[in-house]
Amino acid sequence: MSDALNTKPQNTKTITINGKQRYHEPAPTDMNVEAFRQVVTSRRSVRKFTDKPIPQEVTDDCLDMAMLAPCSSGLQPWEFYVVRSKDKKAKLVKACMSQFAAKTAAELIVCVARTDRIGDYAQKVLHDWPTPNMPTLVKRYYQLIPYNYAPGPLNSFGMMKKAAVTVGGLLTPVPRGPFTQKDLDLWAAKSTALACENLVLAFRAHGFDTCMMEGYDEQRVSKLLKLPNGAFPIMVIGAGERADDGVFFPQIRFDRKMFIHEV
Repeated sequence: MSDALNTKPQNTKTITINGKQRYHEPAPTDMNVEAFRQVVTSRRSVRKFTDKPIPQEVTDDCLDMAMLAPCSSGLQPWEFYVVRSKDKKAKLVKACMSQFAAKTAAELIVCVARTDRIGDYAQKVLHDWPTPNMPTLVKRYYQLIPYNYAPGPLNSFGMMKKAAVTVGGLLTPVPRGPFTQKDLDLWAAKSTALACENLVLAFRAHGFDTCMMEGYDEQRVSKLLKLPNGAFPIMVIGAGERADDGVFFPQIRFDRKMFIHEV
């Protein structure tokens, strides 16, 4: 896998704004919206793949792009298991109800959310901070993350925080969680789902297709991968070359007026 995501950014250029030096990372101006639109609109849930393999470098590149997805506080609460062992792959296919998208996929990738590494990753942010001087408020924020996110036994600590926040929220806007383990699971699942979207769009950009499967036995998948407490599958992604009959039906999307609101 590329080392691009394992090194600190080298661009630490600054500009002066209102008399203060600020980090500067200009937005690219040569983006091709039509090429991106083609990637988005041609992405389909492909249920049947050919037997063409996906080059290792393509899969690695797609995984690298997946890990560039937005994530809460930069904590990256995700993992990706590329299942290559024939025995494990056969068991994973069975856990996915032996659906065509699993049986015919060149690659099967289990996307996992984790809530058990919040403290470790907060410390890693402190250790790997990419600029010479970490702002004091930012440093304090990451030092407090393990306590702010901890639900405690039977969510006891979380419920105390919720009560305090509820009172404080009567006077001013405040973050309303995460408090309980359920809140934490949702927190991790949201960031991991964003990474999953990056992953399938990256495969499409490389000319391959995917199926994001939620139809699987979560307990069997967790057991197969020997996931610890605090780690749980979000979805299984099958990837490969689209078969001629790989898309079973035309796409259905309801009228945008049902979903887009101006307030």
